Amino acid sequence: MKQKILISLSFLLLFGFFTLSVRAQRMLTLDETIEIAKRQSPDALSAQHRFRSSYWQFRNYKASFKPMLTLDATLPSLSRSIEKITTPEGDFFYERNLANYSAGLSLSKNIGFTGGQVFFNSDLQRVDLFGDSTVTSYLSAPLNIGINQPLFNYNPFKWAKKIEPMRYNEAERRYMEDVEQVNITASNLFFSLLDAQIRLKIQQINLLNNDTLYQIARGRFNIGTIAENELLQIELSLLNAQSAVENALLDVQVKAFNLKSYLRLPDAEDIRLITPPVPEAPVIDAQVAVAEARDNRADALAFDRRMLVAESRVNQAKTENRFNANLYAMYGLTQSASDLEAVYRNPQEQQRVILGLRIPILDWGLTRGKIKLAESDMEMERTAVQQQMIDFDQEVFLKVMQFNMLRNQLIIAAKSDTVAVKRYEVTKQRYLIGKIGIIDLNLAQSEKDNAQQGYIQSLSTYWRSFFELRKLTLYDFVANNRMQFRFSDIPDVE
Repeated sequence: MKQKILISLSFLLLFGFFTLSVRAQRMLTLDETIEIAKRQSPDALSAQHRFRSSYWQFRNYKASFKPMLTLDATLPSLSRSIEKITTPEGDFFYERNLANYSAGLSLSKNIGFTGGQVFFNSDLQRVDLFGDSTVTSYLSAPLNIGINQPLFNYNPFKWAKKIEPMRYNEAERRYMEDVEQVNITASNLFFSLLDAQIRLKIQQINLLNNDTLYQIARGRFNIGTIAENELLQIELSLLNAQSAVENALLDVQVKAFNLKSYLRLPDAEDIRLITPPVPEAPVIDAQVAVAEARDNRADALAFDRRMLVAESRVNQAKTENRFNANLYAMYGLTQSASDLEAVYRNPQEQQRVILGLRIPILDWGLTRGKIKLAESDMEMERTAVQQQMIDFDQEVFLKVMQFNMLRNQLIIAAKSDTVAVKRYEVTKQRYLIGKIGIIDLNLAQSEKDNAQQGYIQSLSTYWRSFFELRKLTLYDFVANNRMQFRFSDIPDVE
């Protein structure tokens, strides 16, 4: 009875896996998995949203230097009040009903080099005074030309012209690094499921082998050629193999769910993975990789940008807390009349010049303290950047050393897998003819399983290191060229 139960469990497990395997399946390679991940994974979509945010921030910066056309209007402003007037005869109160209408068209443009602004505007106002009779009056300013120019103040436009393009280029590089991170995550999930599927296949084969060995062992036991202890050992191996298949089936389902969730694939769809080949990357020169990382990575550009931001803060502290002046100058035409046509005849000139000064006299060291604080912050930032640059170079260097070492380890793992499989087959045949015992067979089987799984682990580590190196350098070592940002990869941007 126990023998029949063991045989039934074995066939049930194998039949269950066979049922899963004959369902409609989607075969996926590593390249296909990565392409799907870059197109629709949550990380890829988040990277696109982050870049779009940076893109529109840069567009807003560029728009701030374009001419701005504005229309302001009041249609109307009504006022009814009692007001006091003073005459030689005394003070009197009277009721005033007033309607005010105005419209103005203004064209302005920021001047990046000086930090000022030039403007052109045209205004028209109408006032209706209601009483025993309605009195209407117009005031026009057909054209005003002016400038508003800080003379010694902090110029944010000058610093923005240096910083914002760097920030945008940094966003492009950061997006490419995010895409490479998607590759890393997708490959990790891919190899996690591939490892689970291979483990399941190994456990299936082990179950079949152990079931066959158990049937042979029972026959030998019945004729007295082996002891009961050896039969029990083989029976225990069969039970362990059945348990291992069940665990492997569950592990495959969990890993498949994780991959399908990341790729946003239908959960009802079964996935079978194809073992990828080894990347055809050459042995990498560490100095070349470090140089490419310095030229290409977002962090390398961020180091320069952070120092510019620190310098701008020092400049701001020095200029905003000392002698400052602001020049406002305007020249235009104006006229007033009681009807609309006359208000544009024979306009009169109008000029306005305002020079404002701000001179700090006594601030109890506040200005000096702000400057020293900004300078201290800049030196701290400089120290942090210098250390991060050292760590940056070291990270790339060590990653290259690891990658080149993994190539040799992968070759060794592949050979070990081949040797272990062959050794197991030889050991199995020797056991069947009674040349060796069950302990030697179990040891060969364990070594075979470990070698197969070790090869997949080495392959997974090698691919992950390959993508990590691409992310660190933004350099394609297979095509031997720098990775280029493609604006067409980002949807919903102009």
